[in-house]
Amino acid sequence: MSELPFACGAVPLTARLRAAPEDFIVEEILGYDADGAGEHALLWVEKRGANTDWVARELARFAEVPPVNVGYAGLKDRHAVTRQAFSVQLPGRPDPDWSALPCAEVKVLAATRHSRKLKRGALRGNRFVLTLREVHGEREAAERVLQQIAARGVPNYFGEQRFGREGGNLAQARAMFAGRRMDRDKRSILLSAARSQIFNSVLAARVEQGTWDTALPGEIWSLAGSRSWFGPEPFDDALAGRLAQGDIHPSGPLWGEGDPPATDVVGALERQVAAEHVDLAEGLAKARMEHERRALRLMPKDLRWRWLDDATLELTFELPAGAYATVVVRELANLGA
Repeated sequence: MSELPFACGAVPLTARLRAAPEDFIVEEILGYDADGAGEHALLWVEKRGANTDWVARELARFAEVPPVNVGYAGLKDRHAVTRQAFSVQLPGRPDPDWSALPCAEVKVLAATRHSRKLKRGALRGNRFVLTLREVHGEREAAERVLQQIAARGVPNYFGEQRFGREGGNLAQARAMFAGRRMDRDKRSILLSAARSQIFNSVLAARVEQGTWDTALPGEIWSLAGSRSWFGPEPFDDALAGRLAQGDIHPSGPLWGEGDPPATDVVGALERQVAAEHVDLAEGLAKARMEHERRALRLMPKDLRWRWLDDATLELTFELPAGAYATVVVRELANLGA
């Protein structure tokens, strides 16, 4: 991530993040309420320093159901305090006493009934409260960067979590494309890493050009808060207004088989970048992945900040599902261990 270009210029601060789990608080925004009836218990769970998959297995064990009966909308950071929803299918059975869950790291805050299992990705976004500690640097410059982020957003890079420890998922993806067998779950992770690398490379090229948040000929537009996209079409005043309001964003490729939908200048750039990662692009095509799109611009919602003391800065903001809080912070501060 440190090699990807920055949109706001020189990073004004150095700081520590995650000195304790409480420094990285994440709360899911599902965007809908429970039905109040059904065979699934919909749980609102707080976990601290725990892996989402581990919590799901612990809930299944406590409820005495198979792990497949437990659903959740999104994976959440382990080194954090997170509040998220889980569903537990209990056909013909009452809820157990969730307060008796024997896990110090996990607390069930609320439980109700719902008609459906939670599916991966079925959430509107996430709300973050991040505390940067041991902050050093130019405070006035940091204020300018924060104001710029609030007004303009940041490049919507995939975060380093997508690529595994020390980027190992890319090496494994290349090995898989060369013929190494992988189990189904691992295969999905590696395909995502390959697509993310091509997307980040396209976005990096447009950040260097200064065009990551503006229109180019052949643009494909991503609808804010949606996976839908449209174009290319001539850029007119109506599109310019929607771009300025944050209703649409320029998009980049999630690579697949066949020709990418972008044309003209955008299409040429994307094909050039894909050619620089030909093993990944060809592997994704052979895997029969469909072309999809992802917004190049990430607009944090309700971005606020306050200095708790001279060396401690608190940030709060909301992001849509699939976006990374760390790509917001990287424009502001170089993070130490």
